Amino acid sequence: MKKKKILITGITGQDGSYLAEYLLSLGYEVHGIVRRVALEDPTHHFWRLQKVLDQLILHSGSLESFPTLFKIMREVQPDECYHLAAQSFVSVSFEDEFSMMQTNINGTHYLLAALKDACPECRLYFAGSSEMFGKAEETPQRETTRFHPRSVYGLTKVAGFELTRNYREAYNLFTCTGILFNHESPRRGYEFVTRKISSTAARIKLGMEKVMPLGNIEAKRDWGFAGEYVQMMHVMLQQDVPEDFVVGTGETHTVREFLEVVFGELNLNYQDYLVIEKNFYRPAEVDLLVADPQKAREKLGWKSKMNFEELALQMVRHDYDILKKGDDL
Repeated sequence: MKKKKILITGITGQDGSYLAEYLLSLGYEVHGIVRRVALEDPTHHFWRLQKVLDQLILHSGSLESFPTLFKIMREVQPDECYHLAAQSFVSVSFEDEFSMMQTNINGTHYLLAALKDACPECRLYFAGSSEMFGKAEETPQRETTRFHPRSVYGLTKVAGFELTRNYREAYNLFTCTGILFNHESPRRGYEFVTRKISSTAARIKLGMEKVMPLGNIEAKRDWGFAGEYVQMMHVMLQQDVPEDFVVGTGETHTVREFLEVVFGELNLNYQDYLVIEKNFYRPAEVDLLVADPQKAREKLGWKSKMNFEELALQMVRHDYDILKKGDDL
């Protein structure tokens, strides 16, 4: 039997790496789109993919080039496409909103257009975000909750969601969006608050740092494990009818709670090192995001397994072990 082909944008990121490993384990032929700079410096850019790099087929391309995306789509003819690539760090979206808007919105539009023209039978998953809800009118948030994004990043994801839905309805394509709430892991980027906490705490324990600078530690989020969430992406594309789903744990925890678990694991009191810096506060804060994953549970049989404390412990133990061995993060 011929292997099914998969195309992943953002394959070098946290979600892309977990998804690539998972799909390879299922017997798929996995292709990824990467920037040329990544191919020129694989050690720095492919660290998340080291275990499976020799099994992947990588293509140099940019989300900002429709001709390139069309060419890749036409040559690969994937059965499934997972669009995970985006400028995704929320605070940067306030500082460089024009670049983020162009990359995220145009990139999604170009990819959908390339799929329609070059490979219309391909099923496409678009990576939405809980940031689309922003200042939510209801808690918890579900598929029918009105979007009220409070960041440029959130705005771009709403635009991507609407583009994905429009291509589904206008051209009868199998396109869907997973509105994933915060999902973390030891592969999370260091600019994100959970990884910043786990890595800085490990450095403090080993005498490499002295303070833990943060912004709003009372902000509440629905945190899950990224390695589980990517499996949900795959399940969504196996359905008979394309639908959009909210994916999350249904539980909420504060940044303060994450601090307590991480520092507690290292026998440290986070209050001895915490420095609140106003410049880390968002111009428009999102205080409470929590998923209602009932639809995903009922229709897809999905439920998160790793709880909040296990996730935090996994991250800090990983960072501490790496630093103790003498490997820099």
